[in-house]
Amino acid sequence: MNQEEVNRYLKDITRSIPDYPKPGIVFRDLTTIFQSSDAFSMALDQLINRLKDENSRTISFEKFVGIEARGFVLAGALAARMGGGVALLRKPGKLPYKKRGIEYKLEYGEDALEMHVDAIQPGEKVVVVDDLLATGGTAEAGCKLVEEAGGKIVKVLFLVELPELKGRLRLKTYDVDSIISFEGH
Repeated sequence: MNQEEVNRYLKDITRSIPDYPKPGIVFRDLTTIFQSSDAFSMALDQLINRLKDENSRTISFEKFVGIEARGFVLAGALAARMGGGVALLRKPGKLPYKKRGIEYKLEYGEDALEMHVDAIQPGEKVVVVDDLLATGGTAEAGCKLVEEAGGKIVKVLFLVELPELKGRLRLKTYDVDSIISFEGH
């Protein structure tokens, strides 16, 4: 399959759940991709392709930063395939060691992310990874947290994007990429 066919296949097997978590929202359930060895491998291949420059060389980075929770799955698998470490951005109260955090606003309230103080070293080049880009609030907060630690973000990468929610606008200062795009909420 070529890239377009793979992306269509991944989109087709993504489960869409209407009115979850509230009426009017269509939840894009990516567990159907993670459950299939072939689909998950194809998704990782597509993400890896997004980490190449115009000459098909892999961009330079030291670490993947995964955003809780499905971003952990992608960041860990990418690091295992490509090399590099993994740093985790978690919801408050989940990390046992000294941590730094950031609070941020969402369209429906407030939230926060934390990471261990030694997760990112100053000057370290990182790829921020999450499963889905919607409004961009969580990813934007994660990027700020990485930058506050001295990290240099070289790419922000998503498996799925919901373009109608304009998350890219919040991330316009970063190199953002995604594989699958779903119209609608």
